[in-house]
Amino acid sequence: MLIIFLAAATKQIKNTATTTNTISFSGEGKISAVPDVAVISFSILTEATTSKKAQDDNSVKSKQVVDFLKSQDIDDKDIKTAGYNVYPQYGYDKPLPVPLGSEVQSYPSYYPGNQKIIGYQVNQSYEAKVRDLEKVSAVLDGLVKAGANQVNNLGFKIDDEEKLKDQAREMAINDAKEKANKLRKQLGILLGKIVNYQEGGYYPPVYLEAVPCPKCPLAKTK
Repeated sequence: MLIIFLAAATKQIKNTATTTNTISFSGEGKISAVPDVAVISFSILTEATTSKKAQDDNSVKSKQVVDFLKSQDIDDKDIKTAGYNVYPQYGYDKPLPVPLGSEVQSYPSYYPGNQKIIGYQVNQSYEAKVRDLEKVSAVLDGLVKAGANQVNNLGFKIDDEEKLKDQAREMAINDAKEKANKLRKQLGILLGKIVNYQEGGYYPPVYLEAVPCPKCPLAKTK
């Protein structure tokens, strides 16, 4: 729903003196549409003892995933990288066991050794648009099989929202003008030019029921 506020100048003639004021009108334009695009956010996680190995493994899996998406007739422009991060993994050398019967008081009591890097994790996240909604389930299943080990989000949206906003805007402006003309006749005033314009809108989100997906683990996998 789009709401338009118009402020127009009004003129009244009294004793040959012209006074100018403003009066506001609001109009509404509502357009409803069914979402026509599914947006899938997913990640590929790899871990290795060296940064290069973790990145190389991630590149291999990423290529497999992108190749799968293209095999589902998803264009390059609908596949984009949303993030790429390399994280060091830390551990402790020579952790000492806690003596039997003793009470652990603090974190160093568990690991009195020195902290060091024991490996690396690479997290590459993607966002893909699926325009054929009948393929969404198959694409989700295929992503996991191809190497994606985190499916972060599935949402549905209208691809060309601006076109709908333009239609709603035109409806709202016409509604405001119609109200202005009615009031002009009732009050016997003259309307001048528009001196102010405001626009606001409410676009309700799409809510979906969350269902378990055994093939889409959210936990880290090596």
